[in-house]
Amino acid sequence: MTLAEQIGALRRTLYRLLTRRLSGKTRRSLTHLLAVKYVAVRGVRTQAELAELLLVDAPAVSRLVDRLEEDGLMKRCAGEDRRCVKLQATDAGREAMGALEEATLSIDEDAARCLTEAELTELKRLLDKLQAGLTQVVAQPEDEPQS
Repeated sequence: MTLAEQIGALRRTLYRLLTRRLSGKTRRSLTHLLAVKYVAVRGVRTQAELAELLLVDAPAVSRLVDRLEEDGLMKRCAGEDRRCVKLQATDAGREAMGALEEATLSIDEDAARCLTEAELTELKRLLDKLQAGLTQVVAQPEDEPQS
């Protein structure tokens, strides 16, 4: 398997685990909770940014935000100009994230049973390094040579 395939497979496994851990604790989907977390914790402010992080298109994220707004977990606020809408998590949205936090912490505990503390530390360091490097590659124009 290539590195990209391994990371993709791990992402799918984590998604399945998180979904399973959330199923008995909340009626909210993992995608809904991730959207609220991205807005509340990571400071995502626009639907375009949210769509990018969730790997969905603009119409899908618009419907998602509509639903989160209806459920009282998120609200749209006026942006700098009339064309721009800023997203904001509500107190209810922040409270709903508790189930996601519990689920992710339990998966961290599972990982700690699979790897030693030193291995986990090294894995986190390598993942941060890979993320930073690939983010630079994404930011480069296609016709610019790689260094």
